[in-house]
Amino acid sequence: MDKSMNICPLDSRYSDIKEMLSPYFSENSYVKYRLLVEIKWLIYLIDNNIISGDISKIMDIYNNYSFKRIKEIESITKHDVKAIEYYIDEKLKEIGLNNLVSYVHIGLTSEDINNTAYALMIKDYLDNIYYPRINEFILFLKGLGRKYKNTVMLAHTHGQPATPTTIGKEFKVYIYRLECELKKLKGIKIKAKFNGATGNYSALNIIYPQLNVDKFCKRFIESLNLSFNPLTTQIENHDYIVSLVDITRHINNIVLDLDLDMWLYISYGYFKLKVIKDEVGSSTMPHKVNPINFENSESNMETSNSLLMMLSNKLPRSRMQRDLSDSSSLRNIGMSFGYSLQGIKECLNGLKKVSVDKKTLDKELENNYEVLAEPIQTMLRKYGIEDAYQKLKDLTRGKSISKKDIIEFVDNLDINDEDKKILKELTPKKYIGLANKL
Repeated sequence: MDKSMNICPLDSRYSDIKEMLSPYFSENSYVKYRLLVEIKWLIYLIDNNIISGDISKIMDIYNNYSFKRIKEIESITKHDVKAIEYYIDEKLKEIGLNNLVSYVHIGLTSEDINNTAYALMIKDYLDNIYYPRINEFILFLKGLGRKYKNTVMLAHTHGQPATPTTIGKEFKVYIYRLECELKKLKGIKIKAKFNGATGNYSALNIIYPQLNVDKFCKRFIESLNLSFNPLTTQIENHDYIVSLVDITRHINNIVLDLDLDMWLYISYGYFKLKVIKDEVGSSTMPHKVNPINFENSESNMETSNSLLMMLSNKLPRSRMQRDLSDSSSLRNIGMSFGYSLQGIKECLNGLKKVSVDKKTLDKELENNYEVLAEPIQTMLRKYGIEDAYQKLKDLTRGKSISKKDIIEFVDNLDINDEDKKILKELTPKKYIGLANKL
């Protein structure tokens, strides 16, 4: 199909992200992961001497599977998991393992297969795609932090000039925030349940009373490198997914916060955008070089967050022992992750195009000596001067103050000469506290 006819940006404009995620969240992949769970369960029964069969031949059913054939069966059954079961039945007969047909999907409900497949999909996506991408992003930020650790910048609170900082320290704030959330994300246990139609192991317990079926199923889930959820209704409760999407949304918001700051820093002239000869910034204004990467990132993060919030609100709720609404909602999880990855990608691309304009930074610092009102009034407090704040407020609030004004004010203070010297030698560029160490 012509990509230009697709209605979702992930399938067209951002198709590189789609290609990255397709092995985990496409319809084809979802079918394949569910087939894997069915096959692994059959092999697990053989390995535990519940039934007997040739494992190598069974695994070939997965390795050589036909998505087309499964969908053909589904078009008749109108049930996706049953179609996978019938497909395995077909293949077992083809390879002469007819004796195993009745054991395919034995003791299970569809949701045992679905939730386990999703757990594997999410785990593989995190390990193979998300963690490498976010780590690449953090690594680049660390490089910027080191590069600009001593580059002083006028800070702004409420949009107004405030106590100076360094660009490196401000990048480090984002690094720290991202690493804290990433640690939480990695601490989430990816869970799956495998306990039948209403979570009571009823069918398995009837046919295999000699087994401790709860422990038997727990070992199976753990053999897939997942954590076992022992107490559920028909569906896995999705609580771990809620935690996962909430932290992902938080990470998105941290990146979005950086997008907004970079947009403002560029508009203030603190950063310059790289000029690429053949690029066009405006259809009518030839001079324009726009911060489009940060704007793109902002929009995609907000789109991702909308989907993630929907999942966070929807998935923990299910009528009685099961309704199907979570199934339809979950099919959007790949899209929510896709827009997040696009946001990270565009923010990173934007960061690669900017450089600091030190002349603008120095000019801003030189033109805002009023920010030294803080250290001066703090010094006066040390001397027990009660109206210290008011004195500096009268001197500086709503005014443009020069270095000369500061020196004249300090000369008239009733403090010792050593502290006067400290204040008179202080400049906005020097007043950064521990910023370069941080």
